[in-house]
Amino acid sequence: MSEEEPTSDVVRRDRFSGGPARGFLSSMADDERIFSADLAVDRAHVVMLAEQGVVDEDEAAAILSALDGVESAGFDALPDGEDVHAAIETAVIERVGDVGGKMHTARSRNDEVATCIRYRLREDVLEAIEATLGLRKSLAEVAAEHTETVMPGYTHLQPAQPTTVAHYLLSYEQAVARDTARLFDAYARVNRSPLGAAAFAGTPFDVDRERTAELLGFDGLVANSMDAVSARDFLVEVVAALANLATTVSGLAEDLVVFSNKGLVELSDDYSSTSSIMPQKKNPDTLELVRATAGDAAAGLNGLLTALKGLPRAYNRDLQNATPHAWETVDAVTEAVAVAAGAAATATWDDEALADAAGEGFSTATGVADLLAMAGVPFRKAHEMVAKAAEEGADYAALDSAAEEVLDDPLSAYVEREAVETALDPAESAASRDSTGGPAPESVAAGLTAAEETVAADEATLADARASLAAAADRLSEEVSIRA
Repeated sequence: MSEEEPTSDVVRRDRFSGGPARGFLSSMADDERIFSADLAVDRAHVVMLAEQGVVDEDEAAAILSALDGVESAGFDALPDGEDVHAAIETAVIERVGDVGGKMHTARSRNDEVATCIRYRLREDVLEAIEATLGLRKSLAEVAAEHTETVMPGYTHLQPAQPTTVAHYLLSYEQAVARDTARLFDAYARVNRSPLGAAAFAGTPFDVDRERTAELLGFDGLVANSMDAVSARDFLVEVVAALANLATTVSGLAEDLVVFSNKGLVELSDDYSSTSSIMPQKKNPDTLELVRATAGDAAAGLNGLLTALKGLPRAYNRDLQNATPHAWETVDAVTEAVAVAAGAAATATWDDEALADAAGEGFSTATGVADLLAMAGVPFRKAHEMVAKAAEEGADYAALDSAAEEVLDDPLSAYVEREAVETALDPAESAASRDSTGGPAPESVAAGLTAAEETVAADEATLADARASLAAAADRLSEEVSIRA
């Protein structure tokens, strides 16, 4: 075959070349995402084949040079193919003739695609982790400005107990930190190489799977060759972690939408929209879309699990339909988290409105009950007494009357009036809750320190992961340049 002679799809040739199923089988519409990954996998495989003597150095050089040409031409210049893997191989053969057909020695598309997906997905996971770190830093930075800004805390969307803006924001920082940890855990299992498993039964060629894993920056192998090509549990793990993250962030988005409606917080214009007919409107559209992303992520997880359910060993084409769920989910969630970080960082909390709302609904009732319990009144009796007072006015007079009725003594028999008045003050109530993780300034300060430390540690872990991948890319580039 001459270098100028165009080829048909090298996998299908003329036997499986036409008919309406051709387009149905093709994954090219989704494969641009793994174009660069496929080129890296091809290069690492060819370098290893040359090192092992499976192909000679001249053949390797020709193939690697052709791959450079394919990369320079770009994805859109690829010939027709069932998928990007066959299209690249076809393009290589078009450039160098039959020697290009040696690129696929000791390899199947089954292990090739599994490797490409992992190679690209690990980058996406690191991007998602970076987005979580941005959100956590935004939350902690705003929290540090509001350690004593009292606000209402809610259960069932009803006023419950006073807390602080810092305490509230740190609750989300801590939750997102767990999402970061889940993504790091998933990354460790994504970053394993299936390459060399071939179709599923390995190969009789003297390949070095550890070497290709090293050249591609993987931390190890998916050892069993049948598992290597069949497994997509790493997709499930990543998408599940992303769905959990999206659910966490949807709660933050919903809170901020509700708080903005109550006048407790105002979103920046950059994260708001308006109405086409009502000129006065300032709508929290971005946060509404952040909230909706949790549904998209849950749908992605459901679609992925449904595609994978009941698949026999080893490789099945159903897997082609599974992968896009991961791409769509990681893109949507990463973007939503970044938007949430910006909205949280630029929102303005109304201290006065927050303070006024903090005492609504007799939110300091629990503090009064706690005060009585500290004075020796059984908590359940104290609870009964304060509940009675809540029905009658929720002030000192109502509390005193309820004490006479429930405890058979005036309130002063147990606690001084000044202590009760202090307990009734929302700011004092929040400040008194100094147990670990509570809203008291000293507890919040400890939480801020912990958040700063965990963010720094996670940033270092992220930097190490990226440095490891960059070093591997440099190693592969060096091996390729030696042969170019």
